[in-house]
Amino acid sequence: MTDWSDATAATFLRGLFARAVEASQPGARIPPLLPPASAGRILVLGAGKAAVGMARAVEEHYADFPRLSGLVITRHGQGGDGSLRRIALREAAHPVPDAAGIAATAELLALTEGLGPDDLVIAVISGGASALMVAPIAGLALEDKVELNRALLASGATIAEMNCLRRHLSRVKGGRLAATCAPARVVALLVSDVPGDDPTVIASGPCHADPTTVEDAKAVLRRLGLDLPRIAAALDAEGAESVKPGDPRLDRVESHIVCSPQMALEAAAEAARAEGLAVHVLGDALEGEARETGRVLAGIARQIVLRNQPFARPCLLLSGGETTVSIRGPAGIGGRNVEFLLAYLLTARDLPGWALAADTDGVDGAAEVAGAVGGAALLRAARAAGLDPAEALAGHDAHSFFAALGAQVVTGPTGTNVNDFRAILLP
Repeated sequence: MTDWSDATAATFLRGLFARAVEASQPGARIPPLLPPASAGRILVLGAGKAAVGMARAVEEHYADFPRLSGLVITRHGQGGDGSLRRIALREAAHPVPDAAGIAATAELLALTEGLGPDDLVIAVISGGASALMVAPIAGLALEDKVELNRALLASGATIAEMNCLRRHLSRVKGGRLAATCAPARVVALLVSDVPGDDPTVIASGPCHADPTTVEDAKAVLRRLGLDLPRIAAALDAEGAESVKPGDPRLDRVESHIVCSPQMALEAAAEAARAEGLAVHVLGDALEGEARETGRVLAGIARQIVLRNQPFARPCLLLSGGETTVSIRGPAGIGGRNVEFLLAYLLTARDLPGWALAADTDGVDGAAEVAGAVGGAALLRAARAAGLDPAEALAGHDAHSFFAALGAQVVTGPTGTNVNDFRAILLP
């Protein structure tokens, strides 16, 4: 049995996160999903934090096919090593869209002109594409989309609510990209960063029919209390409705989940079991306020430590999904994963054990940091250093708190995005 110490536990949990990220790299999973070369041309289109690696895998698979081209959009600074040869690469802003995203999306849509039934479109879509592919419907400008995104991020809106609005305000989301490509065959390759791996939600479903309506989108605005007159007016205008199930323009669309949160959790679980730990996956779709989720999981950990219920120690609890943060008042440098972890540690207090929470894309909230790791000793060290964890949590400043204690998990861009990864080790 492992003789756990703070350093050993932190190293172990960091290793599990690295294994989860490694298992979520899309490149090796893509070739078996690709069809034979078409009689026409092959057009590779897409966006997201994993778009470069996905496009590279497609380009390499069809290396001997001369009529391949395309364009993908990724986050500023994540363009990779320049290894794409025939597929153009553009960079844009995330999570708040910018003019570069507008220009890149216009260029992407222009490539779809003249597609015929013999052509093949490979759509490579991953998390982040909702902000990177920007083509507002008539009546909206970039400034309106920026205002909406900022309001949604601060409101605590769920990913489903965000995507319902986005699908009705875009010329590429809600099935409209695939509809634009008709009558060509479309193969959509998806790296899921959403609870349940729903293809209509991943990147707001650019290749999939939208089951929600304009009225649903209006209801989201009302429920969140967002006063955005230009957005409301656009939803009232003709052309706001997205592509619906049964639309014949989507008859030749097929889709595949390339990587998912569950795959990442299973890879980490396998590595932990190899160390003799009992592993319990609590779910790959945990949602809700980050701090409340942290408090709930701390309650579960306390029951395990005190009662050996519902699981006996030693054990590891794994979970994924996407929590939210509702900004209340001035905010420091925070993110949903570090806010979850700080709330967990404050609620767990002196319980034995350690926890890690990080985003698999390497960026959590407002910092180029994946997340953090720590246990009860970290809170003691904080107080000895004059740091107030409760104050950091109240001010949405968890990244600053963990940075001061050397507890951050920093990976840089990972080339994938299967959402949040959380691990709680109870020795």
